[in-house]
Amino acid sequence: MPKTVLVVDDDELMRSFLCTVLREEGHRVTEAGSGTEALVALSGAEFDLVVTDLRMPDLSGLDLMREGKRVRPDARWVIITAFGSIGNAVEAMKAGASDYLTKPFQSPDELRHVVRRVFKEADAEAKISFLSEELGKRYPPAEMIFLGKKMETVHRMVREVAPTPATVLITGPSGTGKELVARVIHQISPRREGPFVAVHCASLAETLLESELFGHERGAFTGAVAARKGRFELAEGGTLLLDEIGEIPPSVQVKLLRVLQEKEFERVGGTRPVPVDVRIISATNRDIRAEVSSGRFREDLFYRLNVFPIALPPLTERPETILPLAEYFVTRYASSFGKKVTGVSAEAKSALQGYGWPGNIRELQNVIERAVILSGGEIDARHLNLELPAEPKAPGEGMLRETERETIQKALARVGGNRKKAAKILGISLRTLQYRIKEYGL
Repeated sequence: MPKTVLVVDDDELMRSFLCTVLREEGHRVTEAGSGTEALVALSGAEFDLVVTDLRMPDLSGLDLMREGKRVRPDARWVIITAFGSIGNAVEAMKAGASDYLTKPFQSPDELRHVVRRVFKEADAEAKISFLSEELGKRYPPAEMIFLGKKMETVHRMVREVAPTPATVLITGPSGTGKELVARVIHQISPRREGPFVAVHCASLAETLLESELFGHERGAFTGAVAARKGRFELAEGGTLLLDEIGEIPPSVQVKLLRVLQEKEFERVGGTRPVPVDVRIISATNRDIRAEVSSGRFREDLFYRLNVFPIALPPLTERPETILPLAEYFVTRYASSFGKKVTGVSAEAKSALQGYGWPGNIRELQNVIERAVILSGGEIDARHLNLELPAEPKAPGEGMLRETERETIQKALARVGGNRKKAAKILGISLRTLQYRIKEYGL
């Protein structure tokens, strides 16, 4: 794709040479014979790259770059310096130059290679920035997801496995953020510049799933009027997420095992092996070991997928993340809907922490989205529409409640405030205990 380049050099012959080489590369080139002239050009137009000589009479290339970055902060800079002035080039790199060249050039290819590398890096950074922005619209930021002691362990595992080529199996209830964790692994892996492709296996019928994964040749089945690449080919050089892997039927399991073993597959209706270089991450909310025991899932495939398992806990086991996540979603949806939300009431916070969250983070996100729509300022408990545990209505309720309160207090004191141990002593769930603690103001 052609780029816009500003060439700055007071030597007319060198300037002409630089412009000719860059125009031959297909770029749109503007030239300036001095630093002052270049600043005028920068103030009047956008440039992807500025190639400038370091030593010029009116304004040095280094000073030009410092001034130019204020006007065009997104532009890249390549500094040209004499062979004996490498120290100046290093200073320019520290000041923000993308690269440098020393003259005299041995060949025009020196300029071509440096410029191509700078643009390749710029395109990669722009892609990562775009992906991060798009992810931010759909998911909480990674640092929010990894809040809490239990998720610290998950975060550490993610950081350890990401640089390796290992196959990862992410397990956990629906809505806990399995796809987000997979995306984080991809983004901090050596494959981050490659594609991230996700397939939700449970949403496709057996015949469609095979074609979706491996593609098909023309005439492979009714309606296959042209050859089509599958998700494996589309993910070449990147990461493929097989979400709800436990839903894959036996016939597809066999083909998936072959890909993992031989790094190749055949399209539906095809006979030619297609080599593939893809990192596979799978995810499921099922108990895969139980599926293996029942014979519904191949044991050899399970071991291939389960090289590095990561288990995500449900939201109720990381209660410290509920309010920060809720506040994040409030801010996001208030901005998206153009609504002024002043905050979340104490009653609403209590309701959020006392609720069981069977749908986990996805349910929390949906609840907050609805609450933002309904609220006219502060979000209150009535905007959340959560079904909390019913309060006791039996005779002598006051005395029973006081007895229950004292019993909970004693249990908590006995275990030093450890809620999980207290719930075990009391014979109730952790969720119920958390709700009672909020209810009684303990």
